[in-house]
Amino acid sequence: MWMDGYDLLSGNSGRALPDVMKKSIPFGWLHKIGCGDDDGMKNQAVFLVLAFTTSAFAWSELLVINQVIAVPVQPEPAPPELIMGRGLMSQGQLVSFFMEQNPDADEQKVTRLAALYIEESAFEGVNADVAFVQMCLETGFLRFGGLVTEDMNNFCGLGAVSTEQSGLVFPDERTGVRAHVQHLKAYGSPDPLTGDLVDPRYQYVNPKGKSPDIHGLAGTWAADRQYGEKLAYLLERLY
Repeated sequence: MWMDGYDLLSGNSGRALPDVMKKSIPFGWLHKIGCGDDDGMKNQAVFLVLAFTTSAFAWSELLVINQVIAVPVQPEPAPPELIMGRGLMSQGQLVSFFMEQNPDADEQKVTRLAALYIEESAFEGVNADVAFVQMCLETGFLRFGGLVTEDMNNFCGLGAVSTEQSGLVFPDERTGVRAHVQHLKAYGSPDPLTGDLVDPRYQYVNPKGKSPDIHGLAGTWAADRQYGEKLAYLLERLY
């Protein structure tokens, strides 16, 4: 339903929006956020436009027309599915998400890891949000409990096959994160690595770029056929 004039909302009869706004603002996209009082603003209502673009008009700046304020509102970002790209979450947001799932975790370590994932992922062009969430899934939010133990600095189960092959060991957190990001890039992109190779299992991913999105990791990275859905669920919660 298109709006005939803002008098429909504010009660100011006989006052209508200009034609361009009539054609641009659907009735359902206006939301009343305040009205005036006795300080010369009586009967004047303010509305927030709950869309950043319309089919007929793009709101590129704050518009004040006939007592209606149209404010551009950015849409909520969608959780990523592609492995390559730029993550949108800040270090603080990653840490907050993690600590909500495991309040007993070492917050200082989580903070370090969040920074490392952002840095190392950016260097290789991998989406840091995807890499961080995969670490959460693989380690049980750093609870471990499987073949891989915390002291191994192995954050994605690299090389963990059996009790005889419990996984690769890395000398420090950064190297472990870098190996994870490199291995993830091997699945997500045919492009060569930017940095020096530290992932001993990088060579075994062929062809490079065979799984550009998280759903392709099911049955490839992990035998679990629900693996991609589990990653998508965690990314939804993160966003």
